[in-house]
Amino acid sequence: MHEFSIFADYFQFYIQDEAADGDLSDAWTDEAVERMLATEAGVVGIGTVRNMDVPVTVEILDTESPLDLDQWEHVVECTLVTQSANLVIAGCTDYFPDAARIPVAPGTYRLRACYAGLDTLSEDGLEGGDRYHLQLWPAPAIEPAVLKQRVA
Repeated sequence: MHEFSIFADYFQFYIQDEAADGDLSDAWTDEAVERMLATEAGVVGIGTVRNMDVPVTVEILDTESPLDLDQWEHVVECTLVTQSANLVIAGCTDYFPDAARIPVAPGTYRLRACYAGLDTLSEDGLEGGDRYHLQLWPAPAIEPAVLKQRVA
């Protein structure tokens, strides 16, 4: 398990193939904002409820892990294809060369993003108990899917 504190500037952070040069600026459609997840070739944007440092955990798995939907407020899945041997996890304004790397085998992965504590923000929106848990495992490509929609 990899643990990070990521600066979620513009209410998002990225997990992406190190070799990808995808740009998510056009990927944040109304539908993507609602599902809190945007995708582009080799890049996944994870929406957050704060634009501050947020806790993120990442698990690289061999196979799909059982999912307890009751444990999470929002859950989405998508595909992330990697061509390099590293995933980069960073805020969208982070300096890319200094961002954290996670070693992975190149391939096609299912990415499951689980969100909790989304309704725990302070009145000014700066503090909160929100957390973001990502799981990746080798799997065939899929279209982004919401498994559990947050009640806003």
